[in-house]
Amino acid sequence: MKQNPDIVVIGAGAAGMMAAIEAGKRGRSVLVLDHAKTPGEKIRISGGGRCNFTNIHATAANYYSANPHFAKSALARYKPADFIALVDRHGIAWHEKTLGQLFCDGRATEIIDMLLKEMRAVDARLMTGVEIVEVSKSETGFALRTSEGALTTQSLIIATGGKSIPKMGATGFAYKIAEQFGLPLIETRPALVPFTLEPNLLAELSELSGVSVEAEITCRKTRFREALLFTHRGLSGPAVLQISAVWREGDEITIRLLPDMDWMALLKAAKAENGKQAIATLLAQYLPKRLAQYLANKSGLSGNLADLPDKALNKLSENLSAWRIKPAGTEGYRTAEVTLGGIDTAALDSRTMQAKAVPGLYFIGECVDVTGWLGGYNFQWAWASGVAAGQAA
Repeated sequence: MKQNPDIVVIGAGAAGMMAAIEAGKRGRSVLVLDHAKTPGEKIRISGGGRCNFTNIHATAANYYSANPHFAKSALARYKPADFIALVDRHGIAWHEKTLGQLFCDGRATEIIDMLLKEMRAVDARLMTGVEIVEVSKSETGFALRTSEGALTTQSLIIATGGKSIPKMGATGFAYKIAEQFGLPLIETRPALVPFTLEPNLLAELSELSGVSVEAEITCRKTRFREALLFTHRGLSGPAVLQISAVWREGDEITIRLLPDMDWMALLKAAKAENGKQAIATLLAQYLPKRLAQYLANKSGLSGNLADLPDKALNKLSENLSAWRIKPAGTEGYRTAEVTLGGIDTAALDSRTMQAKAVPGLYFIGECVDVTGWLGGYNFQWAWASGVAAGQAA
């Protein structure tokens, strides 16, 4: 390589490009390396191709970490409004979808193009299709052997993400570097991921594949209220993806369908006012028809409402408001949106993202043990942690 830069960023994703931009603003020479052929692949596929680039409600309370306070510093210093201002400066149209989630009106590639333009403005160089063969400590910083040659740098920022979606090129590279330099790791697991079900239950629910309904799902005293989707593999939808971050093998989840509905009051009123209608007919007024029929069958109820004792209605009400299911597992890193766990934040400076025991080495983004909720929170962590490292490296 022709020039040894002040800073090398490994990983041309959201966090890596943001770090390069911020470092370049300080007059530092920056080189970004990535083994993929094109930068920002996770940005490109996010939000159904429209990129859910932040969430206006993002605070440290929306993140999972062994140290829930670690993310506060970076998130407080680079807020959703800061990234929105950047998007606005580039004339990218956006909209709020639900629950503070912001999406591009157009394609997610607009965000990638924006970041690349910002990198060019500060002379940050990008090289793709580069494999990192070896990283070692040198007298002045770090020495790298790559598929394109050797180079040295004062500061090294690792922004290679976690293990989620390996078909996009995700690897455990960041964890290997952390272990090489003696940084501890928090156990990693797929998160924001659909559930799979054991074969008998999956067969029983197969008739519901494609059905979506609003639900509140609870696990380990945590609850999320969004859409639940039945699939040919198990359970998905935003509510399921959210709760997957707290679920552990062997746990049950509790599903409350249409959380605002007082099901028992509805059933009793319907019995008194129109006792000749069938249970499935009543439920289909509020739930998708296939789900209504399944729940009527599940409760073992048939005939008219007027013929059913309150005990039977209580059982149905329980199935509607406290339906218990034990997932068999998750779909794993193949479809997980993020990786839970990662580099232990105890080994990092929360203000700079620098490894406390290795001056000049920084870890940012998904590889760190900071995992956001579904809905733009993980991008906001990428932007904020990238800015923090870029201002310090």
